[in-house]
Amino acid sequence: MTAPLTPPHQPQHDDPWQTPPAGVSPDSAAGAEKGPDMKTEVRQAAVVLVVVTVSGLLLGLLWMWLAPRVPLVSDATAVFLKDTEGEEAIAADGTFLLLALAFGVVSACLVFLFHRRGGIALVLGLALGGLLGAVLAWRFGTMLGPTSDVVAHAKQAGKGVTFDAPLELHAKGALLAWPVAAMVVHLALTALFGPRDPEPEWEWNTAYGGAPRPGDDNASWGAAEK
Repeated sequence: MTAPLTPPHQPQHDDPWQTPPAGVSPDSAAGAEKGPDMKTEVRQAAVVLVVVTVSGLLLGLLWMWLAPRVPLVSDATAVFLKDTEGEEAIAADGTFLLLALAFGVVSACLVFLFHRRGGIALVLGLALGGLLGAVLAWRFGTMLGPTSDVVAHAKQAGKGVTFDAPLELHAKGALLAWPVAAMVVHLALTALFGPRDPEPEWEWNTAYGGAPRPGDDNASWGAAEK
């Protein structure tokens, strides 16, 4: 008897550096879910930017409504703080900060629910929208609050009558609370609940020494000759 012969067209199986057969790629994965293309991602980011920015109007309205007022009083010659040790101005800044943080968390959650596979453009749209929304809320809240013309307001109120100071945001760093909170929360949600790419499924065949498939023309390795 003679040893089994390897067909001429069959590659050797003891060569670890042989070229993989055509159509087999380490990066190929069956059923891999594809994300949105660039055009769709940019369009989604633009929508998020506009919606988040416009929601700043609601933040400004809430800030004007919830922020404490700074009481002033006039003696007909000058305007003074009624309570020199009052902390209403600090409380107004703190109110804006807490509201901005809450809006950042809510906007990030909503964006994640609607666009779970959002990319860099979507995150940038969320962050920029949060910053613009915070600025819009600041301007809108001060506009809806007491007038900024303190002298005219004092004359209208009269001597010795307490009136409210204009609503102001002294800590301008609070404007960053919304975009920072939105990015942090969106990143955390994506890391915890974002979609995962499936593990690649290698298409092993006899070229890598695997078991031959049923019906494979190369399943026969040779015949013994007597």
